[in-house]
Amino acid sequence: MSDTTAPALLLAVHGTRDPEGARTARRLAAATAAASGAPVRLAFADVREPDVGQVAAAVDGPLVVVPAFLASGYHVRVDIPEQLARVGRSEAPVARALGADPRLVAAAARRLARAGHRRGEPVVLAAAGSSDPGALAEVERAARALSGLVEAPVEPGYAATAAPTVAEAVASLRARGAGRVAVASWLLAPGLFQGRLEEAGADTVAGPLCPDPAVAEVLADRYAAVCAGTGERTLVPQAG
Repeated sequence: MSDTTAPALLLAVHGTRDPEGARTARRLAAATAAASGAPVRLAFADVREPDVGQVAAAVDGPLVVVPAFLASGYHVRVDIPEQLARVGRSEAPVARALGADPRLVAAAARRLARAGHRRGEPVVLAAAGSSDPGALAEVERAARALSGLVEAPVEPGYAATAAPTVAEAVASLRARGAGRVAVASWLLAPGLFQGRLEEAGADTVAGPLCPDPAVAEVLADRYAAVCAGTGERTLVPQAG
């Protein structure tokens, strides 16, 4: 049963033109509502509407913004806070990004196993990419953690913005003698970037982390930590 006195949970996701990606976002919102017991509103940080500001402006009462992003890149640090400030909701706290949470790394390992990864087969952990060094460091931490779980070498690769690309990382492993190479998806939903993983030349390509229930569980925990005053949060600039 949900607590009607709790702040609304505004789930901020990456926008996509892919219909299945949008459906995944809606399913994730429903799963997060079930995991958190909070009223959940879905918003897109880019590409699609409604955006975070539009949804925040329509919420009557307190809210907590929870970014469904695997790294604290530009969207989390700049876009979402600016959209809140634009509509005068700068008081709304923004929870920290998902990061290399062990539950998500374990989910990536499960998705990889489901795709047919073989023990010892080298892996590229494929992330969206960012120009932010801190965001790239989060991906590298996830790669190290995944390596321990799957008992194989794991190297990061990126679908955009950063280097090496996923295809370059796959080719590099082959050049060093790897007979087979797998790609683990460090993405939440299908869309343009997941499609690039399929074209990177790997023998095994895992699907995105959703619909693994760990994603909604971590999002619910981010919300609960902010409500309890124990969670890190992104500072939101004041309007004007």
